[in-house]
Amino acid sequence: MAQWTPAGVVAAIGCAGCVASFVVATKWTTAANAILLQYSGIVWVLLLSPFVLHEPLRRRDLIATPIALGGVALLVGGDVARDRLAGDALAVFSGICCAAMRLALRLDPASGEAAVTGGNALAAIALLPAAGLHPLDGRTTALVVFLGVVQVAGGYALFVRGVSRIAAAPAALVSMLEAVANPLWVYLVLGERPRGAALLGAAVVLGAIAWRTVDIDQTSRARD
Repeated sequence: MAQWTPAGVVAAIGCAGCVASFVVATKWTTAANAILLQYSGIVWVLLLSPFVLHEPLRRRDLIATPIALGGVALLVGGDVARDRLAGDALAVFSGICCAAMRLALRLDPASGEAAVTGGNALAAIALLPAAGLHPLDGRTTALVVFLGVVQVAGGYALFVRGVSRIAAAPAALVSMLEAVANPLWVYLVLGERPRGAALLGAAVVLGAIAWRTVDIDQTSRARD
């Protein structure tokens, strides 16, 4: 049985807050606002890593992160200025919770599986009253199971293993690939062609991550 450490508890609470607040934010504001404002949490990872984790703040992190955020802004579209303050505030809170989870998991990688499992369970309990108001048919139930097992559980399993191997700032930056995958899956599954701005945004995000990754690889070789 897993031993709960203070970092593991923070990670679980951060995971629960991240998931629950993001789900509600997508209902209270535009999807574009929710996605972009949640990714703003990466800035907290960048700023706090040197103090919480004693990981060096690299120049490439300071350059690549705002560039990648700009790419995400292009990806999600021009619908980010609507006055939906409650939903926008929840999306910002989701980003803060996500940052707390990332930093805590980096502090105690061994608690990763227990923390994200417990966090998602807490989020499910918190959202259950709202979910219970909408009966699920067979197709919707199948989609919920698929998303829970593959998209959420599978994604977190890979995330927990990855965050234990690389520093928090580049790990947060690489996670922006999720935003790039979004229009790709929409095109493959629904046949909707991405906008030109979305393609440009994807190129910007990929370029920023690739440029930062080159520095990671060079640093690893220098240590070897």
